[in-house]
Amino acid sequence: MIVMPYCRKCGKELGEGDRFCPSCGTRVEPTQWEEFQVSADDLVSRVREIIREGNVNRIVVRNEKGDTLIEFPVTIGVVGALLAPYLAALGAIAAIVSRATIAVERRMA
Repeated sequence: MIVMPYCRKCGKELGEGDRFCPSCGTRVEPTQWEEFQVSADDLVSRVREIIREGNVNRIVVRNEKGDTLIEFPVTIGVVGALLAPYLAALGAIAAIVSRATIAVERRMA
């Protein structure tokens, strides 16, 4: 089990065993991370597929060097119009990288 390192509400760094944020008191929900290596051609379609799978908090796309290129939250009930700018940015990113890593933060059941 991987616990998110920062409070989603106030941004304060959390300890490994924290159940509540020591700064604002927000409940800490455990999450887990998955990573996928994809080619530039598959980047946008794979991100769309991950969003359709559901149970996703956040998606981070990194280049071959590990630099974060884009990071965006995914909330329950996200509609296509809200994701359109992110997907457009992913298309532009795919044009400049040959491979990318997609890191997906999922809520634990």
